[in-house]
Amino acid sequence: MSVKNNIEFRTVVELPKSLPAITYEGRVLMLGSCFAENIGALLTARKFRLDMNPFGILYNPMSVAEALKTIASGYNYTETDLFFYKENWHSPMHHGSFSASTQEAALHNINTRIISAHQTYPELDWLMLTWGTAYVYEQKKTGKIVGNCHKLPEDQFIRRRLTVEEIVTEYTSLLTGMIMRNDRLKILLTVSPIRHVRDGMLDNQLSKATLLLAIEHLKLLFPDKVFYFPSYEIVIDELRDYRFYADDMLHPSTLAIRYLWERFSETFFSSQTKQLMAEVEEIERDLAHKPFHPESEAYQRFLEQIVLKIERLGTKCPYLEFQKEIELCHMRLKL
Repeated sequence: MSVKNNIEFRTVVELPKSLPAITYEGRVLMLGSCFAENIGALLTARKFRLDMNPFGILYNPMSVAEALKTIASGYNYTETDLFFYKENWHSPMHHGSFSASTQEAALHNINTRIISAHQTYPELDWLMLTWGTAYVYEQKKTGKIVGNCHKLPEDQFIRRRLTVEEIVTEYTSLLTGMIMRNDRLKILLTVSPIRHVRDGMLDNQLSKATLLLAIEHLKLLFPDKVFYFPSYEIVIDELRDYRFYADDMLHPSTLAIRYLWERFSETFFSSQTKQLMAEVEEIERDLAHKPFHPESEAYQRFLEQIVLKIERLGTKCPYLEFQKEIELCHMRLKL
């Protein structure tokens, strides 16, 4: 009995069609959990004009919304916004990477990123948000939802699952205001494929379903502005195999992230953008080259060629930032 050649041994997730392109000229702000970090790192490495997670990783939609409001207002954090715990000062809205042993250092870490994001906020072309979970932790004392518990005792918080209506109401108001102030703004929503096993497998599914239903409502409310990329479905359905997961069996593996990037590129990049991206990648590969004889004339000429490539690309695309690469070449050339 012969097997037909057209049998498909996987479920291929259909990508959205005719979405607005992401270009090198445009400005992008990404917030959220793993997809924002993984895809954001790849966009940054390829010189897209991107600000990634100015609050660090955030998991729930309400904390992401609060971060956006803070960026929009340009709010300046003060000592009253921090708390001291286990020898460090923390912000309940920020990832632990912003914490520090002194208030001054923590505030510097926090406000530097807010100022930078606030300055480019009016010029955004894309806002990309990745939601990881519909579960939130509310401080019992204040009733506020935190972005990070910083391992404080659990009895200081109330844990609950957001409703679809809560998320939709919050983002209807938020996005309406953002679009009114910036008509060219486009919003891409994604759901993190990471399973939150601490919630339990059933509650994890209910959480993801809540996020997906909220996104569907927002797409209907903002049909020309809000778009969805199926990163969750690609990992859960199309890459339905544990070889596509990291050792913890929860996070996507390096191979899965690379595949997500290919699908993302297929959806959002024009042929012109892909060509420009290839030129950027060539420069980065050249710079990563480690010569056996760095003092040789051949390597010095090689470096000079890299500088010429950067200058030509900079003339063609002045919005590309290669200052660090040029300084590195000059240092190696000993100029």
